[in-house]
Amino acid sequence: MNAPATTELPVVVIGAGPVGLAAAAHLVDRGIAPLVLEAGEAAGAAVREWAHVRLFSRWGEVVDPAAEKLLAPTGWTQPDPATYPSGGDWVEQYLKPLADALGDKVRTGTRVTGVSRAGRDRIVDADRESQPFVIHVTTADGREERLFARAVIDASGTWATPGPAGGSGLPALGEEAASDRVTYQVPDLKDPAVRTRYAGKRTAVIGSGASAFTALASLADLAKADDGAATKAVWVLRRGISGSTFGGGEADELPARGALGLAAKAAVDEGHADAVTGFRTGAVEQDDNGRLVLVSEDGRHLDSVDEVIVLTGFRPDLSFLSELRLGLDERLQAPVELAPLIDPNQHSCGTVYPHGHRELSHPEQSVYLVGMKSYGRAPTFLAMTGYEQVRSVAAALAGDLDAADRVELTLPETGVCGGAGLFDTLEADQTDESGCGAPAPQLVPLGAAATVPAPAQKAPAGGCCGS
Repeated sequence: MNAPATTELPVVVIGAGPVGLAAAAHLVDRGIAPLVLEAGEAAGAAVREWAHVRLFSRWGEVVDPAAEKLLAPTGWTQPDPATYPSGGDWVEQYLKPLADALGDKVRTGTRVTGVSRAGRDRIVDADRESQPFVIHVTTADGREERLFARAVIDASGTWATPGPAGGSGLPALGEEAASDRVTYQVPDLKDPAVRTRYAGKRTAVIGSGASAFTALASLADLAKADDGAATKAVWVLRRGISGSTFGGGEADELPARGALGLAAKAAVDEGHADAVTGFRTGAVEQDDNGRLVLVSEDGRHLDSVDEVIVLTGFRPDLSFLSELRLGLDERLQAPVELAPLIDPNQHSCGTVYPHGHRELSHPEQSVYLVGMKSYGRAPTFLAMTGYEQVRSVAAALAGDLDAADRVELTLPETGVCGGAGLFDTLEADQTDESGCGAPAPQLVPLGAAATVPAPAQKAPAGGCCGS
């Protein structure tokens, strides 16, 4: 089968999440035909899985301007821009109407299994850039198809590939065997069945970001409820507690994000969660009663728990892009020009500069990784970052480089002062002059004993605390 002429082809967008749908809206606005391929049964499939979680961005920060323009003729009106949607609100009140407005430009139940150049595998140079992209997909009923595109925008995200409990980036020994009691997302404690699973139980929460804060706060709320007596969390941190462990607090320019960290701190201060630091999980074992025991890489054991919630970030699935020539940072798995802008080892005060098509480009022309996938393994991605990315990419594909190179976004700072720091080094105390507003709490030591008893020491009160 001969590939059609490139100019006649659509731009294929992989993923019908917030950024993928925004990409399609910007392409439509530029007069370019998009084709959005979504593996799930409906648009926003990944967001639907955390529908119970409230965003820390307001409605005014999670609606893309081009999408709003596309929605306007349908009679759609944006919810109060000063309020905070849940994931479910975001889907039902924005993503679903946007997908409906795009109509047959969105195909659900269509999983991308491979992307290449037509007639050219990864190693072939000859006439490569003039060939269209070929995309292999599998539909919900098991059929295989081959599609062609003039460009590919991968907005498939990272939700399906969460980080493991293991401290070395690999699953801990026994982690997969314990999968019936290990979850990789914030549990919905309003669901009666899920609530019963955690009520009155001892749960380990592994992770140090906003999702971990949310889980800790939710478990603390359950512990305070009549049906949650004896509910206890064990917060497992790979580093020590320092001036940024709990985020930017009141200094965060997204107040709800700062409040998450403060809620997690309250869970520790009030005794609903014990913080265990310097613990990198190497194994998940079972005690004589069948409960789970976390073992560190250096052989230390925590007291038994009933459940484990692993919230250690996400990583990109690059398997279906293996025939493309991608330029990715060796550490973050993000585009090489973007990586220095988002590297958590380097950045202070949470600042990430807005960026566009140039930072997102690859040796393979007309291929872009956008949205959370563009960040690779880096954290702190905001929807508005993705919207700016796809605005720039769509302009570049339309040949409008002036617009593509413009920066049309100012990102809010986190209020967290200092980057992630050295691997095993506690960050220096922060002062008012640093912008955090209060001294850092002291390190919560794990102790030299082979077993860490419960309760562990809890963090002293402090101001701007974070991880």
